[in-house]
Amino acid sequence: MQWHQNPQYLSPRQREHSGHAACYHEAVPLTTPQPELTPQDAARLDAHLQQGQDLLADDDSAGAEKAFRHALALDAGNVEAHHGLIRALTEQGRPEGAIAAALALTVLTPSDPLAHAGLSIALMRAGHIQQAEAAGARARILEWKQQLTSPAPSEAFPIA
Repeated sequence: MQWHQNPQYLSPRQREHSGHAACYHEAVPLTTPQPELTPQDAARLDAHLQQGQDLLADDDSAGAEKAFRHALALDAGNVEAHHGLIRALTEQGRPEGAIAAALALTVLTPSDPLAHAGLSIALMRAGHIQQAEAAGARARILEWKQQLTSPAPSEAFPIA
């Protein structure tokens, strides 16, 4: 797949014709919102997330990928699982898979600077320098917007 343009700035029609539309669903299919997790499923989700983090720390990115995919099977909208999957795929040397996972996350959380930073890292590892720089710039802009809209520290925690 050619990453000739930053998919974040393509229209839906352009994505459809450039092959980027399929990428969004290669990583994790984004479906309609899922019902509330049962307490048992929530516990399983937490266990998969913890296992994935532990496996990443132990340099077992293939095992971490499986754990994060199990977590996403329980909750396709879990941002932590998406971030973990991106990192696991990147560490396995699978940049195209990491790009697809990062694109899925940017669709899920378009105003999350970390999602765009993850996309930038994946694109950089794949050798798509211009697109990586564009995604990194988008991440910085989103971070600045968050800083501008968040209350100043003195307003958030008034000193009595």
